[in-house]
Amino acid sequence: MKRVEAIVRPFKLDDVKRALAELNVEGMTVTEVKGFGRQKGHTEVYRGAEYSVDFLPKIKIEVITTDVMAPQVAAAMIKGAHTGSMGDGKVFISSVEEAIRVRTGESGEEAL
Repeated sequence: MKRVEAIVRPFKLDDVKRALAELNVEGMTVTEVKGFGRQKGHTEVYRGAEYSVDFLPKIKIEVITTDVMAPQVAAAMIKGAHTGSMGDGKVFISSVEEAIRVRTGESGEEAL
């Protein structure tokens, strides 16, 4: 099993969800996060005072899937999040050792 995580711009969430729905992805976890990469944030002016915004709002989307589906899930996330501008985000794929469904006790891929 694999965990596919994407850090994307908040306004791209619906596009990523739509791309994953086309693959019949049944579950995902979405978290509001803040961070920066090469963008390094920016400065803003509020009531005449300039201040630095180091951490930009992002959305983290996590999907646990089979080894076979992981590349397709990652490609769908990339397709949905792409704008072509700096700050589009990142996608990470990592291994998951075990998954257990709390309600039934099913484990492994059956728990997905």
